[in-house]
Amino acid sequence: MTLRCEPWARANKRADKENLFSPEIRAEIDQWVAKYPEEWKQSAVMAALRIVQDDNGGYLTRELMDKVADYLDMPPIAVYEVATFYSMYELSEVGRHKICVCTNVSCMICGSENIVEHLQKRLGIKLGQTTEDGRFTLKEVECLGACGGAPMFQIGKQYYENLTPELVDSILDSLEQDNGE
Repeated sequence: MTLRCEPWARANKRADKENLFSPEIRAEIDQWVAKYPEEWKQSAVMAALRIVQDDNGGYLTRELMDKVADYLDMPPIAVYEVATFYSMYELSEVGRHKICVCTNVSCMICGSENIVEHLQKRLGIKLGQTTEDGRFTLKEVECLGACGGAPMFQIGKQYYENLTPELVDSILDSLEQDNGE
């Protein structure tokens, strides 16, 4: 995806915010907006991106990022900067189960490279790739803040710590038996 800077006063800026997202998505974003003073509603951009990404099957499009910008009254480039900086946002389709493997210092010292090798062999993909059936995406991340349980990875909202190849296999087996959920 190519992200280029556009003037804030772009011609297709959406004025009717009620048509940007479904009522459910707007309500969820508004809960986050309400946590900040009116003049700081852009502070809800990270939550808004997560909500929109989750609703879109796990990834963001430029159109969705533009809608977030319009909804929060901020320049699109500011939204793109957030979406491209943080590893939790995806700009292309991902598998149903995105496996985020921490490879930072604590995990590295505790053997994350062995976990990555095992995952790559088991799934038949490299870091940054998705299995042909679309079930798994393997992603390297810098830190998930669970250093005491290193090595670890995150799938969805669930953290898995103190990983061994056997534990990884058990986790993947349970996901493979999830009947597509």
